[in-house]
This record gives sequence, C-alpha cells and structure tokens, in this order.
Amino acid sequence: MAASSIPPSTTIVRRSLLLSTASSFPASSFPPSNILPQKHIHGRLLLASSSAAAVPSDSKPAAKKETVYFDGGAHYGDLLANLVLGLTILWLPLTLAAVSRAFNLRYRFTNLRVTVISGLTGEDRSDFSYKVIKDVQVVPRFIGEWGDIIITLRDGTKVDLRSVPKFREIAKYCLSMADQPAVVKESGAKGF
Repeated sequence: MAASSIPPSTTIVRRSLLLSTASSFPASSFPPSNILPQKHIHGRLLLASSSAAAVPSDSKPAAKKETVYFDGGAHYGDLLANLVLGLTILWLPLTLAAVSRAFNLRYRFTNLRVTVISGLTGEDRSDFSYKVIKDVQVVPRFIGEWGDIIITLRDGTKVDLRSVPKFREIAKYCLSMADQPAVVKESGAKGF
C-alpha cells in the first residue's frame, strides 16, 4: 500500500508489532477510550481513528421491525397426493406441476408484506403490502388440509397462492393486517 492512499487519520501496524505490544502491556493499562475497532487487511491490521469509530448519538430512528407470521412452501400433502395419482399417465402433468411447486415456490407472510418467491433459482419475487389488498378468498383442497388463497389487489390484480398450509388462518391474518373485516370468502372444494 502506498502511503498516499492512506487517510491521515488511520495507521497501519504490522501484526508482529501489535502482538509484541499487546503482550508487554496489560489490558487494564489502556483507558477504554483508546480501544479502537480492528479490521484484517491482507495480513495487516488497519486501526481506525477514534473519531471514525465514534457512533453518532442522533442516528436514524429504528424502523418498524419485520416479524414473520408464516414462511414456507407448498403443503407436502399436495405433493404426496399428486405423486400417488401421477402413477396414471393422465395425471402426470399435474404431478409435474406439484413437484415444481414443492421445490420452487415459497410464501412469506410478515407484519409488513406478503412475499412470493418462485422460479428455479428464486429469481421471480413478488412483494406487496397489506394496504393494497382489496379482497381475500380461499378454496380448500383435498379434505381441507391445504388450500388456495386468491388475493385481489386494489388495482384488480389477482394473486393466486396454490397449496398453502394453514390457508384459513393466513387468509384471516391478511385481512386483519389490511384493516378489513375478517370475513373470508370460501368457495367449495374444487378438487386436488
């Protein structure tokens, strides 16, 4: 490192020099204000100045912390039922869709937003706030173990979440976070 690239308020000390001075002086002989944060850079230590290490007391107010209500993928029963029915040639396309949902789809409901992550590497991501939710409908599947959630947004977009476990509780949570009456519209079972 050239001396011109180092800011005047920092000092580079070799590791051997730092170790020799640390072993010869007890830690109690240093006042607490002289303790500086350390960073390893290519076998050397960069000691920051005390002015750079000081944290301003008037930092930004803490943002609202995001807590996760539900984080998971499609219900395992959907995959199991479709694998059993996939033994027939007729059901094979639906089985492939269930396998794809099981491995490539993830739902996350937090206190701030709904996130749907899909795609082979998770590159397709949809986030929306509860404030834009207009309506929530549920469709139970199998014997009500899992179901689909259809969320209608204020701009008319319909978000279809397939094979969601605990779908009734999640739909009620979405409506309660959207500040709407917690009356979930439930359609009859339409199949697997």
